[in-house]
Amino acid sequence: MSQSKLLLDVRNLVTEFKTDDGIVKAVNDISFTLNRGETIGIVGESGSGKSVTSLSVMRLIPNPPGKIASGEIIFHPKNGNPVDLTKLNEEEMRHYRGNEIAMIFQEPMTSLNPVFTCGNQVMEAIMLHQKVSKKEAQNITLSMFEKVRLPNPQRILDAYPHQLSGGQKQRVMIAMAMSCNPSILIADEPTTALDVTVQKTILDLMAQLKGEIDSSIMFITHDLGVIAEVADRVLVMYKGKIVEQGTVLEIFSNPQHPYTRSLLACRPPLGKRLRKLPTVVDFMDENEKGEIIEKGTSVADAINAVIVNESETLARREKILTGKPILQLKNIQTWFPTSKNFFGKTLDYVKAVDDVSFDVHEGETLGLVGESGCGKTTLGRTILRLVPAHGGEIIFDGKSILDLNQQDMKLMRENMQIIFQDPYSSLNPRITIGNAIMEPMTVHGIHANEKERKEKVLELLAKVNMRPEHFNRYPHEFSGGQRQRICIARALALNPKFIICDESVSALDVSVQAQVLNLLIQLREEFKFTYIFISHDLSVVKFMSDRMVVMNKGKVEEMGYSDDIYNNPQREYTQKLIAAIPKGELDDIQKRVAAQKAQLN
Repeated sequence: MSQSKLLLDVRNLVTEFKTDDGIVKAVNDISFTLNRGETIGIVGESGSGKSVTSLSVMRLIPNPPGKIASGEIIFHPKNGNPVDLTKLNEEEMRHYRGNEIAMIFQEPMTSLNPVFTCGNQVMEAIMLHQKVSKKEAQNITLSMFEKVRLPNPQRILDAYPHQLSGGQKQRVMIAMAMSCNPSILIADEPTTALDVTVQKTILDLMAQLKGEIDSSIMFITHDLGVIAEVADRVLVMYKGKIVEQGTVLEIFSNPQHPYTRSLLACRPPLGKRLRKLPTVVDFMDENEKGEIIEKGTSVADAINAVIVNESETLARREKILTGKPILQLKNIQTWFPTSKNFFGKTLDYVKAVDDVSFDVHEGETLGLVGESGCGKTTLGRTILRLVPAHGGEIIFDGKSILDLNQQDMKLMRENMQIIFQDPYSSLNPRITIGNAIMEPMTVHGIHANEKERKEKVLELLAKVNMRPEHFNRYPHEFSGGQRQRICIARALALNPKFIICDESVSALDVSVQAQVLNLLIQLREEFKFTYIFISHDLSVVKFMSDRMVVMNKGKVEEMGYSDDIYNNPQREYTQKLIAAIPKGELDDIQKRVAAQKAQLN
């Protein structure tokens, strides 16, 4: 490899954190290179060390408790001698950070300062590194906002972060990161919480800007489908180590490590219907010393073992749809006032849910899918009367929900539960998880005494694969996947007939997501639940659901069997949603690699 191509050379990097249990090596002796014009994808679960790797390159490890313990991070600037970033003091590092090496963080809302306008924040970065006047910085900012295709750049310049959508905030972050034409752009899960259509726009935009400013990208994600769309080479990380690396074609066509194979297999496939998703334990175990024991399973074998045949699908459809509807929605409207006159009379509304009607049958999982702002979450909350309906009728188990008084509605909630998107904000940080699960039983007077309730909680914890000793622990002591299981256990505490899952797996790693989805299916079969499963991820909805409702701008765009909608979408909006899904198909990767080679020649 010629020195002119080499941009970043990470050698034997060790980054460690001091904890109550001793020293944890979050990054444990890893080495890799990044070439000019290249995109490398770093994949792995939460805790694999991928984000700590990027923060080490940026020299943003909080000290204490963390530090780069050993290793080298050699940066090769276009003009000048190679420099080891680990040897620089903070003032010297500031020259490279933001200027030569920029970063887009995972959560734009927490990365942007809420008290400054978006324009001010981008201008500050430009003035700091480019030594230009405020007027010039403003012009550069407006130009960057146009490049990242923000609507009405002048309005965005004066807007505060809370006034923008998630996709718009992420574009502001990209504009800020790209504003100084960095040699390396580090993107840490930049599209995790975005709709597939917004995600596709952001990925296309990053690829375009990378070419325009001759930049290289380190793209960090847990989604191998996204990696297939953007990366030239892939590093797979597990427990602080790189367990496999190779070209994107090598990794997808012939994965060597069982962990890589498990990540590829546990994504919900679009072209097949599975009984359950393969998980990491189907491919490997660990012994007491932490050594990996391979099971020799291939991706194809793992998927073929759980494929549902057509007769099974038809039998399930017939069984469900001949049953009676447990929920009927008739012309539901949920409107929010946007402007009022001097006397408080509403002049205009946002029609978040606009004349929606459908039935949900006993034992069915109905998927609600659409982009942010389509009304799917508002509809879910309207069904449970967490937001008031403007009009229409909701019949649950033969009773009109909208006609019930507060006391009757409280009784009805025993049978209707919701699992929210963010498990951390759903749990009280000052209450142990055992008490959090027990609380609804106490409120509704279920079971004779505390002892019986505690026994029930321990039984529920076992159902969601948690241990008895977890009873007295607090939410912050658990991972995101564990917290979501706790929320599932709490939803089950009242033994409801009907559960709404509102984006309940959207923030989880793909392997943890597979475990939670499998758990929800297993519980549905065991307890005969009925689900409404809300998500912007059409592949997850297709895996979970018998039927699917596609929503757009408060209305039902399309409705039918999940497989039929995916295989033969009738509406242009649905076709656009399906086309935007990163599929990670081998044919698509081969075409992309071939196109890149042809471009170079």
